[in-house]
Amino acid sequence: MARFSELRAPCLLLLVFLLYSSLRLQLSQGLKQRRVYIVYLGERQHEDVSLVTSLHHDLLTSVLGSKEAALESIVHSYRYGFSGFSAMLTESQARKIQTLPGVVSVKENTMVRMHTTRSWDFLGLSMGVDIKQEQQPNELLAAANHGDGMIIGVIDSGVWPESQSFADDGYGPPPSKWKGTCQAGANFSAHDCNRKLIGARWYAGPDIDRRFLQGDFLSARDSHGHGTHTASTAGGNVVHNTSFFGLAAGTARGGAPRARIAVYKACWGTCSTASVLKGIDHAIHDGVDVLSLSLGSTDEMAALGTLGAVTRGIPVIMAAGNDGPTEQTVQNSSPWLLTVAATTVDRSFLTVITLGNNRQFVAQSMYVADKGGDEFSQLLYYFNDRCDPDYINSTDIHGKVVFCYTPGPGSVSAPPKYADIAATVRRNGGKGFIFSQNNLDSLDLYAIKGPALPCVPLDFKTSYQIAVYCNRIGIPKIKISTTRTTSGSEVVAPRIAAFSSRGPSPIYHGVLKPDIAAPGVYILAAAAQTGAYKSLGVSYVFDSGTSMACPHISGIVALLKSVHPDWSPAALKSALMTTAHTMDSHGVPIEANGNRAKIADPFDYGAGSVNPTKAADPGLIYDISASDYLEFFNCPQGFGSNNNCTPPDLNLPSIAIPGLKTSVTVVRTVTNVGQPNAVYKAFLEPPPGVKMAVEPAVLVFSNAKRVQSFKVIFRATRRIQGSYTFGSLAWHDGGAHLVRIPIAVRVVIEELYSDAS
Repeated sequence: MARFSELRAPCLLLLVFLLYSSLRLQLSQGLKQRRVYIVYLGERQHEDVSLVTSLHHDLLTSVLGSKEAALESIVHSYRYGFSGFSAMLTESQARKIQTLPGVVSVKENTMVRMHTTRSWDFLGLSMGVDIKQEQQPNELLAAANHGDGMIIGVIDSGVWPESQSFADDGYGPPPSKWKGTCQAGANFSAHDCNRKLIGARWYAGPDIDRRFLQGDFLSARDSHGHGTHTASTAGGNVVHNTSFFGLAAGTARGGAPRARIAVYKACWGTCSTASVLKGIDHAIHDGVDVLSLSLGSTDEMAALGTLGAVTRGIPVIMAAGNDGPTEQTVQNSSPWLLTVAATTVDRSFLTVITLGNNRQFVAQSMYVADKGGDEFSQLLYYFNDRCDPDYINSTDIHGKVVFCYTPGPGSVSAPPKYADIAATVRRNGGKGFIFSQNNLDSLDLYAIKGPALPCVPLDFKTSYQIAVYCNRIGIPKIKISTTRTTSGSEVVAPRIAAFSSRGPSPIYHGVLKPDIAAPGVYILAAAAQTGAYKSLGVSYVFDSGTSMACPHISGIVALLKSVHPDWSPAALKSALMTTAHTMDSHGVPIEANGNRAKIADPFDYGAGSVNPTKAADPGLIYDISASDYLEFFNCPQGFGSNNNCTPPDLNLPSIAIPGLKTSVTVVRTVTNVGQPNAVYKAFLEPPPGVKMAVEPAVLVFSNAKRVQSFKVIFRATRRIQGSYTFGSLAWHDGGAHLVRIPIAVRVVIEELYSDAS
């Protein structure tokens, strides 16, 4: 008995320990199973936001069992643009919430990606008289007082407040409508905001993967540089004598250089939809005039957040995405958004390559060096699979130039890792790196690693000729001259960037996307002083992407809204689209870069390349009410669950017909915002394979009749399962106003037909 009693106590302790471990494991597994879900409750039912928040807490409490559990679970409460919340829930809890009265939808949170000196002059927004360039002060900039009084909200990766682009010299107090705050955090105090950078908020809740927070500032301070760059492009100050090591020297500024900036940091390497929604919600409350989001998303919850802003009169501008030139890659395709494609500007960075036989080729790079640009070096030739960083690292490249030639698809097992090879060349003391590739509009990817090492992409024709030289010479030599900036009429522009995502929209087949194109290639703007930017010691850097094109449009919209404060987001969008260019600076149709350059079409650039000055006086506008957007959203073809509704034929400044079998009639309505007594005649450019007619073909406006509707009838001339073809409809008053909208039509036999084979 004594021996048994001696064993009983340790056994009980072991049993307690095992039970405790089991419960702890179950609790841990339960917590791991929780994910962030976004709950949408529709339009808010109370003006008192505290009541809206209480409703969210009560709903969560009914499912989780206690107020404490609800408060612990909730991540964000959305109270201004719409009613909803995000919370940490298990899958079963999310399903239960979906069944509750008043709940429209419950979706798991998703992560989305973040997608200059010359660009504004290229767009015609010149700051003042320049005798040499024969530039006159721009009428739109002057009329808008450079955007003074406007507030641009930027949802991105934060801001570097010390940049000169955000200095507040000469600014008065923030506009009286401003209700925002300057949220302090790590290395960012309330004093880092000022009369230019008037607000800052940041979001680092449980919806953000903790790994992304490591090495970042737990504040609105930007460690990635993306947000600083986009904010300064939209509304940064005029900063003279900027350049990137002498390249693109000039004056950096935003599109609306006197506008105020408010930043909302929702991105930490990647962006949580739940945090983006909270940023939008706060921006609505804070009083921003324009929202700029250089983010990519196809998520319905992000769409409803932006809809909440637009229905409250705030234009939302978003990037089209960087997955071009592949078709059906356009993102942010909701009809209430202004979705922006990227173009080049009339500037190039020329580098002359001289071979040992004195044959010269002109290429582009961003190579800056005090010495070495006039010296010949040995050229090492790597073909196909030998264009591999590990293989190149095993060879002696010190003091030599590496040349990679991979002629055509299928010649190597995987795409060459050119960024890794460039790093290998730099690390091992190489003198340069030249390589074959199609045009990707990507010079800046290599420049930011250090412009003292020349990294020169070459087309395959040039690469072949250099490969022939290498095979014929025992020890081939090469000289790479330093880069010089060239701008003006000798550079053909704009061209649609190779990376810019293309339509048609895979989600909204009847909505033509993107909407508009703007400069997004090699844009020089403010840099955060971290990482590579800090080590290089530069305050302004190049970046490319539709992320850079988006804030160009945001700045322009701020100017237009300043001049036309009563215009709706739809009217502002219409003004930009109906006045856009479809010809380049030489009067030739705009081309789109890619594996093979082609004439651009509306799936590349929407209505065309933005023309800010013309947009201030468009003549006619296509307006849309907030109620029409809401009706569209709530139908199944939007993201709603009401199966008994038909989405309205939105009055968009474009027409897309994804399935024309015999005939389709589309109705559009225009409002005269020009001279009250005006007569407009229709000019048609039917898509090939389609007959078009407009009724009436003449619109007569007066003081008493400012709004008129018309029908556009489309008839297929062939019975085929065809591809999209393109055309346009323009209204002309015989004077300065040519109001043009793009048209995309697909003639089909079967509507639900996949092109894949």
